[in-house]
Amino acid sequence: MRELTYNRTAAVDYARKWALDRNPAFYNFEEIGGDCTNFASQCIFAGAVVMNYTPIIGWYYNSSYDRTPSWSGVEYLYNFLTTNKGVGPYARMVSATEVQPGDIVQLGTMTSDFYHSPVITAITPIILVAAHTYDALDRPLTSYIFDQVRFLHIEGARTW
Repeated sequence: MRELTYNRTAAVDYARKWALDRNPAFYNFEEIGGDCTNFASQCIFAGAVVMNYTPIIGWYYNSSYDRTPSWSGVEYLYNFLTTNKGVGPYARMVSATEVQPGDIVQLGTMTSDFYHSPVITAITPIILVAAHTYDALDRPLTSYIFDQVRFLHIEGARTW
C-alpha cells in the first residue's frame, strides 16, 4: 500500500467552489436527512483522490443508491476515518489547536449525538467553515450552537 499526501488546498478550493451551490455529479441529500456529510465527503475526496470500495464499511460514492453509509452519515464518516487502515483517507481526533484547513468538524448534542460535519476553510485565528444543508462559506465555528465538538484531522490517504 502506498501513502498519499492529503491535498488540503484542493479540499478547501472544492469547499469554496461548492459551499453555496451543488455539484451536479452528486445527489443532494438535503431533503432526506441533510447534505452536510455528503458535502464533507466530496471535499475530502477532492483532497484524497481515492475512495475505499469495501462494501458497507468502506467510503465511496457512485450514485445516491450506490454508496456507503460513511459517505453521507455523520457517525459513519467518523467511524470510517478514525479506524481506516486500508485504502482511502484516514484521520484522527485532535484538539482545536491542531486543526488545519481541509479538516472536518463534527457538532453534537449533550448526549453525544453528532449531527453536522462542516469543513474547515481557514483559521484566522478563529476557525471558519463551509457546510451544506444550512449552506455556509467561511462561517465562524463559534456562530454555531452545539454542546460538543470533535475535530477530525485528515492525516493522509492510502492507495494500492
